[in-house]
Amino acid sequence: MLALLDGLFNGLEKVSASQWFYLLVFTLSFFDSVFPVVPSETAVILGGIAAGQGHLNIVAVIACGAIGAALGDNAAYSIGHRFSGRIELWYSRKEQRARKLTWAEQQLRVRGGSLLLTARFIPGGRTVVTVSSGITRQPRRRFVFFVVIACGVWAVYAALLGFIAGAQFKDSHTTAFVIAFVAAVSFSALLEVVQHIRKQRQTARLTA
Repeated sequence: MLALLDGLFNGLEKVSASQWFYLLVFTLSFFDSVFPVVPSETAVILGGIAAGQGHLNIVAVIACGAIGAALGDNAAYSIGHRFSGRIELWYSRKEQRARKLTWAEQQLRVRGGSLLLTARFIPGGRTVVTVSSGITRQPRRRFVFFVVIACGVWAVYAALLGFIAGAQFKDSHTTAFVIAFVAAVSFSALLEVVQHIRKQRQTARLTA
């Protein structure tokens, strides 16, 4: 198993050290905003590790991640705006999905910009919020303003995690990735917990 993991990470190291990896970071960051199964955060972290080890430019990695993510979020908004009826029907077919969409729509009316900032760091959550923004016809200029900030902060955060780990563990791509990835997952999990507690408190206030 260890040999298999080492082989996998050695392959990732070769791929992420290529100049073509900039395009991959941009592409995955774009599509992750629409299809949340795409590993955009992993790609930005790998780009940061490669930059920390001297193979790529950290500013270019951040720019590719931020621009790709911002364009993807705007594509998600447009999809929500254009196909709102079909999307709401799809979400309504499962209770858990319906609750997520209802919560996102309610929170957008109350919190708006701050929700866009926090949701960017929660895989899956960012897509629900950006699509919901289109469904509920949130002002486009305001949406773009907060999305640009959110995507910039997200890209800096993910790339710098990788960069710091890559600089500290120049001789071990595997160690650098595991440390940076665990840190990113832990932060996302913490945000999920905070969001869950906030939901419970709001529900309690409404039912009191």
